[in-house]
Amino acid sequence: MKKMGCGQIWVCVLFLWLFQFSDNTVESSAVEEKGTVFVYGRAAVGTVDEDFICATLDWWPPQKCDYGTCAWDHASILNLDLNNTVFQNAIKAFAPLKIRIGGTLQDLVIYETPDQKQPCLPFTKNSSLLFGYTQGCLSMSRWNELNTFFRKTGAKVIFGLNALSGKNIKSNGEAVGAWDYTNAESFIQFIVQNNHTVDGWELGNELCGNGIGARVAANQYAMDTIALRNIVNRVYKNVSSMPLVIGPGGFFEAVWFTEYLNKTADSLDATTHHIYNLGPGVDEHLVEKILDPSYLGQVATTFRDLKNIIKNSSTKAVAWVGESGGAYNSGRNLVSNAFVYSFWYLDQLGMTSIYDTKTYCRQSLIGGNYGLLNTTNFTPNPDYYSALIWRRLMGRKALFTSFSGTKKIRSYTHCARQSKGITVLLMNLDNTTTFMAKVELNNTFSLRHKKQRKSSFKKRATTSQLPWVSNGENQREEYHLTAKDGNLHSQTMLLNGNALQVNSTGDIPLLEPIHVNSTDPITIAPYSIVFVHMPSVGVPACA
Repeated sequence: MKKMGCGQIWVCVLFLWLFQFSDNTVESSAVEEKGTVFVYGRAAVGTVDEDFICATLDWWPPQKCDYGTCAWDHASILNLDLNNTVFQNAIKAFAPLKIRIGGTLQDLVIYETPDQKQPCLPFTKNSSLLFGYTQGCLSMSRWNELNTFFRKTGAKVIFGLNALSGKNIKSNGEAVGAWDYTNAESFIQFIVQNNHTVDGWELGNELCGNGIGARVAANQYAMDTIALRNIVNRVYKNVSSMPLVIGPGGFFEAVWFTEYLNKTADSLDATTHHIYNLGPGVDEHLVEKILDPSYLGQVATTFRDLKNIIKNSSTKAVAWVGESGGAYNSGRNLVSNAFVYSFWYLDQLGMTSIYDTKTYCRQSLIGGNYGLLNTTNFTPNPDYYSALIWRRLMGRKALFTSFSGTKKIRSYTHCARQSKGITVLLMNLDNTTTFMAKVELNNTFSLRHKKQRKSSFKKRATTSQLPWVSNGENQREEYHLTAKDGNLHSQTMLLNGNALQVNSTGDIPLLEPIHVNSTDPITIAPYSIVFVHMPSVGVPACA
């Protein structure tokens, strides 16, 4: 066999490298195709909370490692730099951001209240113990710092309590016995006595169904939740604002959730479940899954099943996604913290909205490879900006939306937030095709001219094509999101071609749209995301 020369070898290596990443960059030889966005505007298909966007803060210490990589640094609730200006500004920008404090180690936390006799020690790694760590402690001095931080940034706090306290854990992982709520109640009393604010108390983390590390039977979990409700009612008796009672904070299993929700009845305000539908962070097919519309849509079954269980049970609880990082075990560097992840993340926000999920908590605000903020310098990753634009444009009511022309476009519509009209979200998972889209409303439509004082609804039995302009004065606002240099693994997101970056004083950049004539089709470039605010389009659901 003839040996290859050095130059030939390097040509082959370069070819293989380019081939490996060819599907993760935008190809320059894009073609154009037409498509239609159908928006059904007679009634909302789902309604979300005003503060739908939520993010988590976890307990993991710097020693937390996955697949040989330690991605948590000082992102723990116990060691975060609360004085960082970028961190503060990032939270303030949401006004408010709902923050869930919790995670695996929450069920090993004790609270340093006056009646707590044990020493207040940090988590220490020990692979022979449950979850691989010793018991950890939240000091009241640290809590005071956190409370000051939350008040300063305007965050709404959901605090996850230790649900394993007092339980005996068998060798098979079954946790038996009633919840010993003594320490938790003392902590809640401390909160109230010091006029601190916690907006919700969540019991336990990933202990439902088969559990992760340990599990609690539905009947016992229901009794423990009722105990928490009784504590909240008692301690907050003379407080004007009653916090939510939330649970179980674990992975959805229909039979378990059905029993739990029926037995908690009116004691539960929100039922939380976790989503890691992309598999482990080390999965070599992670990007492939994110860009596959069929794969993205599979998890809709979970949202639909939980919605139906709630509807058919005696509970008053609503559905929340209490923790969702996409890929578990801290995600994956240059994927979970890169532009490509916004396709998964925004698709999740859109999908859960139409199934009446009220709150969606992203794992994490900071920490691991899936943080909205960079773990070491707090600068926003692409998904932070995706979440912030969603927060500013997408209102509470979700409208059923479909796209005709390709399966590679993911489409969602909401009534516009704090303004007239609708906002359409379109995501192009195709790396070669630009889609030119028109919007059509089914059954009913209205166009509100900005000079009109009153709006009138015109009903039609057939589909009405948009845009429909009056005097040529109508415009829409567009926010086109792309990856820097067309590289899906880039941690820099472009908005209408401009890089989104904090300035030297730590300010979050302005999110400015481009204004487009309403008669023009919507251009959705390969591997891009577009938010389209159409203020002149009115539908009965948004009236």
